[in-house]
Amino acid sequence: MLEHTLDQITQLKLQGLKAALMEQIEGGGKYAAMSFEERLSLLIDREVTDRKNRSIQRMLGLSKLKDKQAHLSDLDYRAGRGIDKGLIKTLAKNDWIERKQNIIITGSTGTGKSFLASALANQAILSAYSAYYSRISTLLANIALVRGDGSYLGWLKKLSRFRLLILDDLGLSTLSTNQTQELLEIIEERSHTGSTIVTSQLPVKEWYAYFNVPTLADAIMDRVVNNSYRIELKGESMRKLRNSVSYSDSFD
Repeated sequence: MLEHTLDQITQLKLQGLKAALMEQIEGGGKYAAMSFEERLSLLIDREVTDRKNRSIQRMLGLSKLKDKQAHLSDLDYRAGRGIDKGLIKTLAKNDWIERKQNIIITGSTGTGKSFLASALANQAILSAYSAYYSRISTLLANIALVRGDGSYLGWLKKLSRFRLLILDDLGLSTLSTNQTQELLEIIEERSHTGSTIVTSQLPVKEWYAYFNVPTLADAIMDRVVNNSYRIELKGESMRKLRNSVSYSDSFD
């Protein structure tokens, strides 16, 4: 009878419930004093937790995050870094994703932009928001590939389904007019469906000139900058400090 029940549970893919049931069977007296309802509740709780954990792991895998171990609790709030603990506490609630707002993180190389972006994305994933990470250069290379094989529209639609998109290292290389148009198309496609985190060594005030074409610059600035939280990281490169100061941050 038990084997048949376990087989059925396996067929239903109730992995967490099965593991919890085996614990109850093997635990003996530990569960003897519990009522049927209490033991059933434990089984269901385990299944819910197991499904949530598997979902998180699946979303982490799909996210392509640069640092899957980055967490907001590991941020370095030392004076002069430009990180407002109150703002981070607010962002950790993920309301900005519900409102489809964006985050812009700027600062010199090594100040922790990518770490902070990854930490915010991990926080979102823990709350069941899907996320996807890409360096700008990689994103543009992917666009060239999918345009070449005719799968661009499907790729763009798939990208738009992620609740959060992380675009890392804006401004490292010059964009052609065509590349700027493609970046705008991605941003436009997502403007009503999700949020975007952009990291850049360039201060926001220099973005307009960077995009070069006024009409495209206006459109990008309107959709990204005017609906965003801004975080400007300051101070020395965290790489330079790693051998002399104890800290928790990772690097760009």
